[in-house]
Amino acid sequence: MDAPMKFVQIIDYETDSIEEMQELGRQAEQRFAGRADGPTHRLVLRDRSNPNRYLVVIEFNSYEEAMRNSNDPDTGKFAEQMAALCTKAPTFTDCDVVDITEFK
Repeated sequence: MDAPMKFVQIIDYETDSIEEMQELGRQAEQRFAGRADGPTHRLVLRDRSNPNRYLVVIEFNSYEEAMRNSNDPDTGKFAEQMAALCTKAPTFTDCDVVDITEFK
């Protein structure tokens, strides 16, 4: 039996309230830490050409775990709070992880 394929969601948003967004992220990190269906990694990127644009890459062990997380009321509340801090509606891209290479 094949192991579940890792899953990544990319959130693309713009904000001029990055400090508040970072605090919201820290609060979510504390709430979701250790949950069986929670994210395993988060990477936050800032666009060098547009300093108010950010991309957040969130990894889950599987699509199914990500969907359980998405259906959690705490996740919905977080998404509403996040959207309120955005100057442009966030977009979400769902991706199956095909390959990972670690260079050390």
